[in-house]
Amino acid sequence: MLTLEKFEEASEVVSKVTLETKLVYSEYFSAQTGNKVYFKPENMQYTGAYKVRGAYYKISTLSEEEKSRGLITASAGNHAQGVAYAAKLAGIPATIVMPTTTPLMKVNRTKGYGAEVILEGDVFDEACNHAYKVAEERGLTFVHPFNDLDIAAGQGSIAMEIVKELPTVDYILVPIGGGGLCTGVSTLAKMLNPKIKIIGVEPAGANCMQESIRQGKVVSLPSVNTIADGTAVKCPGDKLFSYIQDNVDEIISIEDSELIVAFLDMVENHKMVVENSGLLTVAALKHMKVDNKKIVSILSGGNMDVITMASIVQLGLIQRDRIFTVSILLPDKPGELAKVSALLAKEQGNVIRLEHNQFISINRNSAVELRITLEAFGTDHKNTIMAALTSQGYRPKLVKSKGTYSDGC
Repeated sequence: MLTLEKFEEASEVVSKVTLETKLVYSEYFSAQTGNKVYFKPENMQYTGAYKVRGAYYKISTLSEEEKSRGLITASAGNHAQGVAYAAKLAGIPATIVMPTTTPLMKVNRTKGYGAEVILEGDVFDEACNHAYKVAEERGLTFVHPFNDLDIAAGQGSIAMEIVKELPTVDYILVPIGGGGLCTGVSTLAKMLNPKIKIIGVEPAGANCMQESIRQGKVVSLPSVNTIADGTAVKCPGDKLFSYIQDNVDEIISIEDSELIVAFLDMVENHKMVVENSGLLTVAALKHMKVDNKKIVSILSGGNMDVITMASIVQLGLIQRDRIFTVSILLPDKPGELAKVSALLAKEQGNVIRLEHNQFISINRNSAVELRITLEAFGTDHKNTIMAALTSQGYRPKLVKSKGTYSDGC
């Protein structure tokens, strides 16, 4: 059982391998939400995520016989690195089964800690099933990424640190994948102060815990679909469910589009890289219907590969109308492009890319298409540019995707 004594022991053990992640006050999000917002930056841990806490504590509880057999686990990335690193410190060989969709950076870092990596399955649940088979075949000790009370106790050390640093905290926002982190944090937080409200946050495309709470029993989703790969879990932990029921006040689900905007907010306002699962609690701040409360958002990890990062930045800029593409039709005669260029310069639109297509119409003398990708200051500036083009008779159309248009303004 999860007792205060167990949490205290776990906190003492994990303090040997964790970096101090002091709360970071956010002026930007505090102003945006009307609350006092703090971040618990677990993305700054040595392994890039909080998972080393539970992994290290779990390994410390194993018998010598269990350790001697070697360890195996399944993970979408962060638990993999936590187990690999903790096993390395303990001198125990580790095998990690990861989904084939796991970002290359997470795979390479796991290998870098000396673990054997097996890629199997498209999602965590498929990788986990394969890990159980390998464990049985090789006689390895399985370390579950979340459905284990020792793991949850290790993760709960985060709550201990939050309450010590900010005793008057009102709300703690916790990401949920399988439920290990949320179980540990919510259970210990309620033990330390029953008045603290715990809000679990899941991706809308993988809201297995929210659905389980709704039905009053552990259920498995037919599929998951989210960019928050660290929380892309079909079924929550059955050993954890009762703790979540008792200690979590509400569960919020977040759309992927909200995570994209949250990533941009964190990079621009805090100069921090937080992975999509860690951004769940950032996006959830806008869903909070409270004022003048002290809120801590746990940033669970920061292991994001550069390609994903670049894609999310671009999508975020597009969502905020800071980059957009417009299509206009011009007569095919000299000087028309110069006219458009002068108009855009006057409106301070910065051209990123330009395509001049003479084959949009059979009659080239009638019209050619000009597609312009522009950088703007935001929605108001974009609308001003579109209005200026309309006033000159160009009938601009926004290009939402290749071959798809919507009327401008």
